[in-house]
Amino acid sequence: MYEALHVAQTGLTAQNHRMAVISNNLANINTVGFKRDRANFDTLLYQTLKQPGAQTAQGAESPTGLFLGTGVAIASSEKLFNQGNVINTSNALDLAIDGPGFFQVTMPDGSTAYTRNGAFTRNQNGEVVTSNGYVVNPAIQIPADASNITIGRDGTISATVGGDSQVQQLGQLQVATFPNSAGLQPMGESFYRETVASGAPLQANPGDAGAGKLLQGSLESSNVNVVEELVNMIETQRAYELNSKAISSIDAMMRNLTQST
Repeated sequence: MYEALHVAQTGLTAQNHRMAVISNNLANINTVGFKRDRANFDTLLYQTLKQPGAQTAQGAESPTGLFLGTGVAIASSEKLFNQGNVINTSNALDLAIDGPGFFQVTMPDGSTAYTRNGAFTRNQNGEVVTSNGYVVNPAIQIPADASNITIGRDGTISATVGGDSQVQQLGQLQVATFPNSAGLQPMGESFYRETVASGAPLQANPGDAGAGKLLQGSLESSNVNVVEELVNMIETQRAYELNSKAISSIDAMMRNLTQST
């Protein structure tokens, strides 16, 4: 009885974690560049009560064994990096990556973080920064009197400066790709950190070496599918209720056993 209670309890815990993952997806439906998570489950260890092939009589062997599962556990929350819809903003410094890759950002501690959120602007020094004020890497400085700012699909930034009608190239944006993007560690603020599982970043100009191209005046929306998440939520709720009913049934069985004795 106690073993069955434990199994049902692991089911409640696992479904509670999955509901948290789904809730986070729905909460970030309007977050630029957000990538949805998927909860993956693993069975816990099995108890072996009878080994397959055990001798049952002279010259006879059991064709199957007897194994009792000990429950379920959430194994991972996996980021799904499929492309989100591209929204036109007409803002010259808004960028979306069409395909694989991440923008590189220098954090206050000097480390590099990675993001799909291309809602950029300029700081007081003319540097291209994120909405949080972190400088995009490689650093690009746009003069205050620059106009007609153009960012090519290959990441080249050009503009006319002052009264000069000649177009000047101001810099070159790069993107980073990873052998295993799902291995990146989410940091919050739409940033990711490199890990051993993700592999080392591969830097390239947009459009080169399998990297996606840049779309100026656009942002990539969240890739959360509301209908799919609501279906997952209902499924999770039903699974939680079933495990809860299992606990209630086991409790009733234990009560009957106590009363009968």
